[in-house]
Order: sequence, then C-alpha cells, then structure tokens
Amino acid sequence: MPMPPDGTPTTPLAGGADGPRQLRPLLDTVLEALSTGTAARGGPFPAGGPEAVAHRMKTAAEPLIPETGIGAHPALRAIVHAVAEGAPDPADPHCAAHLHCPPLALATAAELAAAALNPSMDSWDQAAAASTLEGLVCRGLATEVFPHGSAPDALVTTGGTEANQLAVLLARELSKDQGPVQLVCGANAHHSIDRAAWLLGLPRPVVIPTPAGLVSPAALDAALGQLRGPLLAVATAGTTDTGEIDPLPQLADVCAAHATRLHVDAAYGGPLLFSTTLHNRLDGLPRADSVTLDLHKLGWQPVAAGLLTVPDSAVLAPLEHRADHLNPDDDTEAGIPDLLGRSLRTTRRPDVLKIAVTLRALGRTGLAELVEHSCAAAQRLADLVEAHPEFVLYERPTLSTVLFRPEGADDDRVAAIRRDLLTEGRAVLGRARATDHRDGTQRLWFKATVLNPHTRPPDLEALLKIVEGSTAR
Repeated sequence: MPMPPDGTPTTPLAGGADGPRQLRPLLDTVLEALSTGTAARGGPFPAGGPEAVAHRMKTAAEPLIPETGIGAHPALRAIVHAVAEGAPDPADPHCAAHLHCPPLALATAAELAAAALNPSMDSWDQAAAASTLEGLVCRGLATEVFPHGSAPDALVTTGGTEANQLAVLLARELSKDQGPVQLVCGANAHHSIDRAAWLLGLPRPVVIPTPAGLVSPAALDAALGQLRGPLLAVATAGTTDTGEIDPLPQLADVCAAHATRLHVDAAYGGPLLFSTTLHNRLDGLPRADSVTLDLHKLGWQPVAAGLLTVPDSAVLAPLEHRADHLNPDDDTEAGIPDLLGRSLRTTRRPDVLKIAVTLRALGRTGLAELVEHSCAAAQRLADLVEAHPEFVLYERPTLSTVLFRPEGADDDRVAAIRRDLLTEGRAVLGRARATDHRDGTQRLWFKATVLNPHTRPPDLEALLKIVEGSTAR
C-alpha cells in the first residue's frame, strides 16, 4: 500500500469518524466468505478428519507472513472461507455435542461494535460508557439471581470456569483468618472446581459420590459433619454431562445447618430464571452465597459471556487492587470509577455490550421463549429415543441434554460410531459416562445438547436416522 508524502501508513482503522465507511466493504467480503465457506462444508462438521481439515486451513493461510502482503480482501476471503469451511456449525441442528450455542445475530452484530470501539475494561479513561453499561448489566442480572439481596452485583468472566475460580478465591479470602477453606462437591461437579482448588493452593475437594447423578443432601450432611474449619459446598444447576440440577433447597438447608458457604454453578441452567414455567427448577438458588452464570451456553451469546453473581457487592472487596497508572487514589477520590477490582484480568473486552443488547432487544419473554423451546426440543428428542426399538434413553432431560445409546452396544462401539459421524461430517454428538439406571453399570452414552432454538421435530428425527444408519454398519 503506498505511503503518503509524510510517511504515515494508510492502512484503514476501524475506529474514528471514518471507521464505519472503511469497515463496510470489508464486512461484505467477510459475509461472502462465511457464506461460501459454510456452503463448501455442506453440513454440521467438516468431513475428512483432522488431517484433511488442517490441510485445507494451511493451504489458505500459508505463507502466513509473506514478504509482501496480499491485501485485505484476498486475505479475508481466503482465511475466513477456510475457517468457516472447517468449523463445526452450532446453528446446524445436527451439531449438538457440547454446551456450544449458535449465537444470536443481534449479539454477534453487537460484537462488531465492541471490536471497532475496542474499549479496555481496566480503567475508566479507556471505557467510560462501557464501564457504566457493565455496572448496569452486572447489577441487573445479579438481581435476577438474588432478588432479595442487600446489594446484588456480578463480575464479568470468560465463562463458567473463571466464575467458579473466582467464587473459590472469594471464599478463601473471606475465611482466611480461620484457616484454609475446604471445598466439598459432588462427583457431578464441573472439573473447574478441582482445578480452582489446585490453582489457589487449597486442599483437594472432598468429592461426594453421585451414583444417581445428583448430590444427596444426606451425603452432603454426612460429609460436612466430619469436617472442620471454613467450608465451601458446591452444587450444580445443570451438569455438563447430563444437564441435571442438584436439589438446591435441601442442599441450602444442609449448608445453613453447618454454617457452610454455598456456591451454585448455574453456568448451564441459570437462564431458566427468565421462564415463568421453568424457573421453579431453580428454587433455592437465591440462598447461595455466589452463583455462576454463563450466557454463551443457554443464552446464545458469542464467547465469552460468563458472570459470577453475589447477593452483596461487599464480598467482592478482596479483589480490590491498586495500580497507579490505572486507578490512582486521587482519581478515585475525585470520583473517577475504579474498574481494576472488577476482575483478576487487566485488559478485558466489553463483553457486556452484546449481553445488554440481547436483554434489551428480547426482554424476559423473548429469552424465555428461546429457553423453553430448546428444553421442549430436548423432551421431543427423548420421546423419539424412547419410542425407538434400537436405542436406550438415559433418563428424561432436566434441561436440554439428552443421553442415549444403541441397545446392546459396548462402550468401544459407542465411541467409534461418534468418531465415524465426525469424520463423515454428518453429525456432531458428545459423549458422557453415566450410570445405566437399569443395572447400575457405568456406560458411555451419546450426548445431544439441544441449544439451537430453531430445531424442529424433523431435524431430531433426521438426527436419529443418521445415528441409526451408523449403528447398523
């Protein structure tokens, strides 16, 4: 690209008064490449296996740093096309392996504004309006979780893992004068709980067996009765493997009897709060001391969109931190908002922008419609599995996760079928190990996580036919 006489580079920027005009033709190229790449993939997953996908990607991206650049439009066209062709598509109803949602178009559009403006959420002079919006979103969503809290608040995180780690950190700091906090969780808890204990130098969690899939209040009572010192019990509202919800009211009773803090990982199930028909499945949630939410699961946000919510903002005080170039005392005393205690990260994207746009655009009823439709689609899939002579259903879904397996197949066969479907690019199913309630045996199951609110009954019927065809081979 030629340089002007004064030597200033002319590569366009996304910001400034001219930014939108510069972006528009580039967006046309991106959208075209997304369209052609998706068409080239032709299904929910790129066919051919890891080597074929890697070959196509390398062909588009190499040489990665040429001596002379190829230009904006050719680079965008080639690389975006290849990434789209080689990406799983959670908007395809046959892509249902993980808690990996198809993002809403409006939330994705809001991401463009966040990227173009590029506020950094570590100081007010880098994110003046965005910091105000973050406060509104955090307090608003925390109030949904803790409607009777004294001062509900939340921290924006990269997802459920970071939120769970922050919950453990806060519990450690709030009880450090009493000794190291001991975590107690079910075997159904997310792996980030064990990792948080390791990361923070705490004892390994005491793990309660969950043969029925849920934490038993009696088992939690027995475990807490044998422990001393500060304790943090962890319950789950929407397990990763099965989507089940621990008995929150009873677990809260047990924790209250033992003067134990309670953290609820509701990364998956939290959005049930928006539904008038499903919210009672989260009864007992407001009795927790902290709750994890993750709206890039059952909230249809682009990654990342996690939050840690608390009933009183005072418990966030241990995160306060000073750095003179970001939150000098005299600026804070003069009324400049201090953002540094809002995260363990320094540079942060304004992830609240897409969340705020979604909340404002859809409202409670619009969000509830998406949640309810996804959960209803999972019930429909469970109906189809139960009616199918060759499949076994694990149990009726609590949220939008359905576990099933071919009757008579061993675990190796289940794993092989899943890999075959991936290699062929025909369907994306997860895998989960859970107890077969018929005989108490641990088995490997296909896991279908229905997060696409546009999924219809014919899509589910077609998915089972695809699995049936691979099973018969």
